[in-house]
Amino acid sequence: MKKIIGLIIIMALVVIMLSTYIKNQVDKSKAIDENAIGYEIDLEEEGLEKGQLAPDFTLKTLSGDTFKLSDLKGKKVVLNFWATWCPPCKIEMPHLQEYYDQYAKQENVEIVGINITYNKDSVKRVQQFVNSYELTFPILLMEEKGVDDLYQILTIPSTFMIDTEGRIQHHIVGPLDQKKLEEYVTNLN
Repeated sequence: MKKIIGLIIIMALVVIMLSTYIKNQVDKSKAIDENAIGYEIDLEEEGLEKGQLAPDFTLKTLSGDTFKLSDLKGKKVVLNFWATWCPPCKIEMPHLQEYYDQYAKQENVEIVGINITYNKDSVKRVQQFVNSYELTFPILLMEEKGVDDLYQILTIPSTFMIDTEGRIQHHIVGPLDQKKLEEYVTNLN
């Protein structure tokens, strides 16, 4: 009887150890390399000024509804430009969704993804991407050039942090992980 109990305890310890190891490996695979994390761009150098009102636009959502940026005044906005073919965008999306699920409502934040669909993607491909990453924040379709020019997008992913008054506070080029996203959003009013 003692041998059986001893074996059960040993097996339980092995299972716990393996579970911990596997979880750590999965967490590592989701992490963005520190050297690959996005960096903030000096807004004055690119023509947009820190504190200026974010250029307003109206785009369609995947479901065909009309979305206007200025309707979000009073909320903190994370405005993310991305594409389905962009590897750093693919890395970033789970972090955006995780933040959205955990903190967006309580922190008064709206994450808005703008897919640069005029470039290479079809609406069907964008929908497949959204479904595969289980994205629930608004995804907008930029079917013609225009909004990317307003925001002077040269690299994706590009993310703008907009405060509750609708003013641009930060522009980050490259992928964000949840920790960096939290840091930027916390500093918005």
